[in-house]
Amino acid sequence: MFKNPITRKLKNLFYYIFIWLLISAFYALLLWYFYDVNYSIAIIDALIINALLSGIGLTLWYPSKYIFNEGIPVLKIISLHFFAGIIFALICISLSYFITNYILSGFNYPDLFYKTLSLRAVYGVLSYYLITSFYYIIIYYQNLQEKSSREVELQNLITQAEIRSLKFQINPHFIFNSLNSMSALTSIDPNKAREMILKLADFLRYTLSNNDKQKNKLKDEIKNIRLYLDIEKIRFEDKFDFEENITVECCDVYVPNMILQPLFENAIKHAVYESLEKIILKMECKRENDILIISLTNNYEKGSIVKKGAGVGLENIRKRLELIYNAQNLLEVKKDEGIFKVILYIPIEK
Repeated sequence: MFKNPITRKLKNLFYYIFIWLLISAFYALLLWYFYDVNYSIAIIDALIINALLSGIGLTLWYPSKYIFNEGIPVLKIISLHFFAGIIFALICISLSYFITNYILSGFNYPDLFYKTLSLRAVYGVLSYYLITSFYYIIIYYQNLQEKSSREVELQNLITQAEIRSLKFQINPHFIFNSLNSMSALTSIDPNKAREMILKLADFLRYTLSNNDKQKNKLKDEIKNIRLYLDIEKIRFEDKFDFEENITVECCDVYVPNMILQPLFENAIKHAVYESLEKIILKMECKRENDILIISLTNNYEKGSIVKKGAGVGLENIRKRLELIYNAQNLLEVKKDEGIFKVILYIPIEK
């Protein structure tokens, strides 16, 4: 966590050294232009002091990280850096004096040193402030990224929990209706009740085996829907028929798990159950660019009283699609002239 980002990668270290070489060239130019120092002496002097500034400057990452994250008061931070800048400059200037004087033993370096002492002092302190300011920018950016990453992770966890909660609403709702149907058939037609129990067992076996999956292939979801309709056929017999028109390219597209179940349950409850005439459930699926368009159409009696449910069905689908794909308007409902149509727009993920 506290590792210096400059030394973390060789590429970053190369950039760091390159920048300090440019700064060294600028410092040597100052010595040559303003103090009339021989260019070779100026280069050696600049390389040594900047090597010390950059090397010792790497250690400033750790106190900077500590000060930034500990929430120390601003006035205390300013005073700490004021004295730290002076100490940093003194250490670098003193070490550079002894090293450069040793290397340039044949040159009267002390005269040059004291002549340029004010420049060295200002340069050392400014270097400290520039290095620490640069570190603070990096630390702030890293903390911002970590915060954003944590927020995204938390939001993902919340979203997954909401999706799971919505999905878990479906099974009890369907099972409740199925148990009511089986209860009614037990006394009327025990054989059909037994058949319905077996179909329900197959349906629940599929549901449980895929419960942890967020998405399934469309062909698997349709297979599950056929099981559901077989169960309802036992109860309603010839009161409805199911037609499907699905292109081959749609079959292997992944869709949210159990996303079709509430559509058909809604049609059974509000059309088949409430109508005296035969209901045709027609499912169509096509692919347009990167969108899978699934529609379910059913007729209904215009004068029939609409049975109000618990609000689980279509709203459940709308919320799940919005949470999974982070987009709105993925569900459209049309009702006109005795025809009820629901359209799902599912983004195809590559």
